[in-house]
Amino acid sequence: MELQIYIDGKWYPKSEAKISIFDHGLLYGDGVFEGIRAYEGLIFKLDDHLKRLWESAHTIMLKVPMEVKEMKAAIIETLKRNRLTDAYIRVVVTRGVGDLGLSPWLCKKATVFIITDKISLYPKSFYQKGLEIITVPTVRNLPEAVNPSIKSLNYLNNIMAKIEAKNGGCMEALMLNHQGYVAECTGDNVFMAKRTGKGSALKDFVLLTPPTYLGSLKGITRQAILEIAEKIKLPSEERVITRHDLFNADEVFLTGTAAEVIPVVKIDGRGIGDGIPGKITKLLLKHFHELTHKDGVCYTL
Repeated sequence: MELQIYIDGKWYPKSEAKISIFDHGLLYGDGVFEGIRAYEGLIFKLDDHLKRLWESAHTIMLKVPMEVKEMKAAIIETLKRNRLTDAYIRVVVTRGVGDLGLSPWLCKKATVFIITDKISLYPKSFYQKGLEIITVPTVRNLPEAVNPSIKSLNYLNNIMAKIEAKNGGCMEALMLNHQGYVAECTGDNVFMAKRTGKGSALKDFVLLTPPTYLGSLKGITRQAILEIAEKIKLPSEERVITRHDLFNADEVFLTGTAAEVIPVVKIDGRGIGDGIPGKITKLLLKHFHELTHKDGVCYTL
């Protein structure tokens, strides 16, 4: 069966799913999106994702042409039409059809489309052995320019960093902000674990991640990991982080909707910790997988 795509209230086969070449989402990257996951018939943190979608749209003064409950229904129906219980969901709201000028007020109505499909961001071996990343020259967007809290369709900043990572022989890039502090990777938040005591219990470590005001997205998975850390009594905090801090961390890992929780074992040629995925990363991933089957909106095919 050909994949069914939702566009403005109707479903189309993948080969027939089209939007106008005058849509400002295409012409100028004027729009917002969310990437969401479904696990065994449960849409993980759907309410959180849609809240962020509406907030992103509100910030760029884009009116989503449907209510939240209608969006939920459209997402569930798209999953059902594609017979998917485990899926990646891409929800996109563009400014809509306009002319060749920048003026968003000439776009009469926003365009909404929903894609549901399978996704595998990294090979399974990377979760078992760890990922190697490098720092790239392209810095994260300034919050005063395009605020990273907005999941906009303009991802050129991230794409340039991704290209630079590939040119350097890596699949992922570490991005700094304009001050030289760690921000995030091209599509994932960054965490590090550092030993603070002499023992090996969770209380002898601290989990750190950069504050969002330095240029990182308020990731849904990021927040889930912070909540898990609190639940299992692993000390955690948002803190300004440098590359030096990451180089000397006991563990480093990335979080994101598509990536989930993936260990990093080398940064800019420096091995991290023991050079293998650490116990804290594995523990958090275990708890995260358990959470994905508990926290979300349930649906049946």
